[in-house]
Amino acid sequence: MSHADRTFVLGNILPASVSIWESFGSMPDAALLPEEEVLLERAVEKRRLEFAMGRTCARRALARLGFRTAPIMRGSNREPLWPEGIVGSITHCPGYCAAAVAGSSDLLAIGIDAEEHATIPDGSLDAVASEEEREHLGRLPSGIHWDRLLFSAKESVFKAWWPLHRKWLGFEDARIEFEPETHRFRAVLKDGREMCGRYLVARGFIMTAVALAPTRPIII
Repeated sequence: MSHADRTFVLGNILPASVSIWESFGSMPDAALLPEEEVLLERAVEKRRLEFAMGRTCARRALARLGFRTAPIMRGSNREPLWPEGIVGSITHCPGYCAAAVAGSSDLLAIGIDAEEHATIPDGSLDAVASEEEREHLGRLPSGIHWDRLLFSAKESVFKAWWPLHRKWLGFEDARIEFEPETHRFRAVLKDGREMCGRYLVARGFIMTAVALAPTRPIII
């Protein structure tokens, strides 16, 4: 059964097996379940709202796969703990929130990220990109904030990496190459493995996605 719906912008860069829910702007009906409230006892209001929006999107994406409402707790790396047999990812930035989930028989892992389509703060690129990556960005077509897209692509790679390996992956541990003609990117990891992903720029946001298929070392 196909769940990815291109009425969701994120559906344009994810496989059809992925169930999505996204929200632009505010989300007045976002709410936390009591078990999730405990996770945020010391959180500021901004963080509580982001968390509630992410969990609400995640529950709605899970509902499209037939799952009943249930708390989505948090792991040791602050990652969402999905129901058995499910892989997924959540992202939020000012003005946008989304969740993407799929059965583990369809995908090994999902990583999604969304960012405002704007340049990253001065001085941040050196922390995110290698010299080789900075040279690569300089050769890409104008009109896209490639520095922010690079950051987003690495975030998606890290989110897909963590559930499989449970080891920290630094910005320097993945080298990103973009293919503007296909709106795809390739991540070469320090151990020689590769991940591939897709990206788009829409409605003032950058969105990236990595979806790892069970039978392939490289994704969609």
